[in-house]
This record gives sequence, C-alpha cells and structure tokens, in this order.
Amino acid sequence: MNAIAPGATATDFGGGSLRDDAAVRQHIGSVTALGHVGEPDDVGAAMATVLGDGMRWVTGQRIEASGGQAL
Repeated sequence: MNAIAPGATATDFGGGSLRDDAAVRQHIGSVTALGHVGEPDDVGAAMATVLGDGMRWVTGQRIEASGGQAL
C-alpha cells in the first residue's frame, strides 16, 4: 500500500482560505518550489499515477504531492 501526502491544496478544507484568500495563496506560493498552491487536479493526477499499472512494483511508500512546499 502507498499513500499520497498532499501539500497545501486549494479546497474547502480550513474554511477555503487556500482557495479564496489571495494573500494566503501568495504566501504559500512563495515557500513552494513550484511557486503556487496546489489544485485538486494536481493531487488527483498524483493519485491516478500511484493507482496506475506503472506503479505496480512500488509499495509501502509515502509520496508527497506538495509542489516542493518548504524545501
């Protein structure tokens, strides 16, 4: 079994501030290697990859999907 560990993602979680507050989004983007808050589709794409046949030999991993947050 593998696990996806998402970073800051623009969703309803936490009152939606990562989705709706431009100042929060800018701050998180400034400490993220890829320069922006993740979107739900970013985490979904990582999940689809982990569930795909190409990952059938990978097991027991925690896969961070954070865009390089706090590197």
